[in-house]
Amino acid sequence: MHLLTSVGKLETEELPFENASICSETSAGLGTKLSASRAYTLSLSPQLIYTQSRLLPTLVSSKVYRQLEFQAVGSWWIHKPEAAVDSHLYRVPGSREDVFADEMISMKSKRTLMRFLRHLGPSQSDASEEGNIPSEEEGLDVSFLEYLTTKFQVPAELHEPLLSLCLSQSSPTHTSAKYAVPRIKRHLTSIGVFGPGFGSLSVKWGGGSEISQVGCRALAVGGGVYVLNTGVKSLEHPTEQEAGENARIRLQLTNDELIKTKFVVGSNWDLPKGARPSCECDKVARSISVVSSPFESLFPVTAEGGPVPVGAVVVFPGSSLGHADDSPPVYTVVHSSETGECPTGQSVVYSSVNIPGAAGQLMIENAVQKLLQSAADQSANVLWSLRYTQLGRGSADGSPADIICPSKNLICLPPSSLDLAFDDSLIDTVKNAWELIMGEEAAQHQFMEFEDREGAYDAE
Repeated sequence: MHLLTSVGKLETEELPFENASICSETSAGLGTKLSASRAYTLSLSPQLIYTQSRLLPTLVSSKVYRQLEFQAVGSWWIHKPEAAVDSHLYRVPGSREDVFADEMISMKSKRTLMRFLRHLGPSQSDASEEGNIPSEEEGLDVSFLEYLTTKFQVPAELHEPLLSLCLSQSSPTHTSAKYAVPRIKRHLTSIGVFGPGFGSLSVKWGGGSEISQVGCRALAVGGGVYVLNTGVKSLEHPTEQEAGENARIRLQLTNDELIKTKFVVGSNWDLPKGARPSCECDKVARSISVVSSPFESLFPVTAEGGPVPVGAVVVFPGSSLGHADDSPPVYTVVHSSETGECPTGQSVVYSSVNIPGAAGQLMIENAVQKLLQSAADQSANVLWSLRYTQLGRGSADGSPADIICPSKNLICLPPSSLDLAFDDSLIDTVKNAWELIMGEEAAQHQFMEFEDREGAYDAE
């Protein structure tokens, strides 16, 4: 007998999260147990990183890439209850080669799909050689489903697979062609850039949090100081008499230490309440689940000579969970133990749906159970889960958000993107903040380009 019981709620007032709770399994059986906490490295930012992402050359130019290990994310799957396979999971063709090899798509539908894929631009090899994604087109101000139907006569059976490749968390009719088409191009042109059979990556040992940690190490080597688990309690601007080049903002930290600084940079949740500008956020329900199954069937090698993937994306359309056809899908990103996030024989499942609160969590719970039924043995179960609502910036229109400056020396960054893939507009946001701080000196330096620092990588 397996029971998942709530063991506590978490305080999230000063964080971009709500309604966070932890559930842990109590089992009367002798199956897989939850290991000690040090055996797990879970991430609140497990975004996919496409091989065409601008983040990768930025990590190279800043030299921090040497302390990161990237791993392949392989297949996209869709849960189709009507599929003529026992698992009800259908592997989405991720390339032109996959389309030809697919046995479930009719020849007529394959020809239609290939016409659409040819329209998107050059082949993967051409795109990787040129280093760019084909330019945008006109006529995208309609829903993606209407675009597929009216312009290419793509049959309905292919709508959900194509929607899954753009990682849209909106409902099908609310996903615009303007949003979907560039992202499907990104998916296709990313395949084969760093090796056969995959187009996106995951960072070992914790995803985006590992990138942040490596950045902190680089800061320390360069003479900077970072303090863990410490925030800003209060903030006092310089008086008119103190105004000028040498003016400093006075901060009281949450450990009661007092410091002075020329600039303060952070998100709404980093700043004290009195200094925060108004901010409207979108909300999504999310969960992190530790599961007692390796899910080996989700990680096939997808091309000859390709690596064994450590990640897979499984999409549950709202209709497959008993909801209306136009309900938003549940995305589950499954990480194997090779990511270093959990012990061997277990997996970590990151789930997300564009419905906040209890209703979204019910959809996620249903999706995770169907995942277990479809891709794991009968004894597999959820050992532990963190359930929460995340606040941030939705990506329905794909447009970047602006920096807000409540005062000359106070820079408030926009809420984090809720996209399932790394949002490249974050690089532009950080560059804008850097230019505000550097002023005229910015023209004399290259953004995020650093020389090797002596001793920085001696431990490698």
